[in-house]
Amino acid sequence: MPSVLVTRHVPDGGLDPLLAAGIEPVVRPVDDPLTGAELAQAAAEHDGLVVLLTDRVDADVLVAGARGGRLRVVANVAVGYDNIDVAAARAHGITITNTPGVLTETTADLAFMLILAASRLCSTAEADLRGGRWESWSILGYLGRDVSGATLGIVGHGRIGRAVARRAEGFGMNVLHHARQPTGEPGYVADLDVLLEQSDVVSLHIPLGPETRHLIDADRLRRMKPTAVLVNTARGQVVDEEALAVALEEGRLFAAGLDVYEHEPVVHPRLLAAPRTVLLPHIGSASVETRTLMARMACANVVAVLAGDRPLNPVT
Repeated sequence: MPSVLVTRHVPDGGLDPLLAAGIEPVVRPVDDPLTGAELAQAAAEHDGLVVLLTDRVDADVLVAGARGGRLRVVANVAVGYDNIDVAAARAHGITITNTPGVLTETTADLAFMLILAASRLCSTAEADLRGGRWESWSILGYLGRDVSGATLGIVGHGRIGRAVARRAEGFGMNVLHHARQPTGEPGYVADLDVLLEQSDVVSLHIPLGPETRHLIDADRLRRMKPTAVLVNTARGQVVDEEALAVALEEGRLFAAGLDVYEHEPVVHPRLLAAPRTVLLPHIGSASVETRTLMARMACANVVAVLAGDRPLNPVT
């Protein structure tokens, strides 16, 4: 019987596809991250790995899996897979899978929540209330920016970006979008800088790669309106955190809402202290239903590969 290691605990029901296939997964008793050496050892001892985006499946891990002669599949419980060396996996004949689609609506909900919360200074207002600093109602107190009727610029035109656009239409927003290739759809802006200059809110929905690392840097932040809001639910490395903190400190950007960070779980201290920010601990897909479906999809991918079938979601 194949051996499959699940590196972290998943919601109840998440392992059902493995169990239904007669595979008893190896689940660690503790729910803490594996070290690189531990993950490499696991790769050498199992036919499949179910991993999270916090697991660094680098070339050393994949080489260990290949040398062990057993590892056939690594299933990432995430849409993104920048935690995995896909080229090394391909070189060693190890299949990589991900979980697209199932978290689209949940993540889009959270992205739009950040748009609203950042635009209306919700974190600042709540912190003052809880801290006893709210003394009376004031007509000048906590003046945010209206979302209704504003221009939303979406960077990236994948599933989640399009789902955010649908929500924005319900708020009467003017929706623009930018992608590397023309989409042929209304609102397409070929030049990212132009989109940044025209948008009241910018929401990021792009994968991490060499060309998108620090895509939003100091220069691009200067192109945004001083009344604009930046939201990031994609990958933390897409934004230069220090440059963002400086823009907020200097009043060159109105507000920001972030769910992802460059060096998770560490957040740049200057960003933590920056004004007008809504900061969340990477909870974009964090609903019971969605996280359970993500785990099930990852396990179903493992079952397919170990049965000699094509997985539902191979990373190519």
